Amino acid sequence: MACAISILIRELIDELALVDADENIVKGQMMDLQHGSQFINMPKIVSDTDYKVTANLKLIIITAGICQEKAQSQLDLVYGNVEIFKSVIPSIVQYSPNCLILIVSSPVDIVTYVAWKLSGFSIYRIIGSDCNLDTARFRLLIGEKMGIHSSSYHGWVLGEHGDSSVPVWTGIAGASLKSLNLDVGTSKDMEQCGNLHKKLVASAYDVIKLKGCASWAIGLSVADLTDTIMKNLKKIHSVSTMIKGLYGIKEEVFLSVPCVLGKDGISDILKITMNPEEEALLRKSADNIWEIQQELKL
Repeated sequence: MACAISILIRELIDELALVDADENIVKGQMMDLQHGSQFINMPKIVSDTDYKVTANLKLIIITAGICQEKAQSQLDLVYGNVEIFKSVIPSIVQYSPNCLILIVSSPVDIVTYVAWKLSGFSIYRIIGSDCNLDTARFRLLIGEKMGIHSSSYHGWVLGEHGDSSVPVWTGIAGASLKSLNLDVGTSKDMEQCGNLHKKLVASAYDVIKLKGCASWAIGLSVADLTDTIMKNLKKIHSVSTMIKGLYGIKEEVFLSVPCVLGKDGISDILKITMNPEEEALLRKSADNIWEIQQELKL
């Protein structure tokens, strides 16, 4: 619902369909949104437990899955969410065979791979929301440390959305942080910027521990991606896509890299120049995911 309200407030769509396994909850959520129609430019909203209400939609956003508990990592959610996807994806394909699918469910890289396998869609039509949010968190932390607005820092978080994500220390206003501080992000860094990545990874767990779940930042991130897709803006986002053949990765895994997004999905993948340590971390992230994927029965 955080995704839904974030998209509605930005007036990005002319129809919203809500689907949930619980008929009462999804109907109540629909009515609650409709009651606010006097306060924003509200589109048509429908809801059901049946996927027929999603027929011929351009973009399907999947948030379905088991809730992450305080002591769980995202990878702990794999097997239960894979079973959910086995029922969700065929229904989506049946009613909207030409749609794009944006995956928000956890662990997003693995279930994006599962969605690709189950749907039969082109890899460019299956997008994991992934490190779009991690990149925003990273830029926020760097901005706070350096006393600048987060939008003025252009660093990226790549790889797995989770514990093995990879920070790429890009720069400010065209200046590379590596040129300003050769040891940035390493154990030799006097500024201890590497601790900011650890703080980034911990921050999602902190939110879950404090309020039970992460929601609003995810919703805003999804609305950001929806804006780029529906308006065909061709903006670059760190989202999960198939990266076999990049950075020495030989397996079919989905990880976040900078991608150009538009109305047809991912049109281009940008290969950032990384140092050997960063590439090694990305490959390790891919290995972690591939090890789990091999055990999945699709």
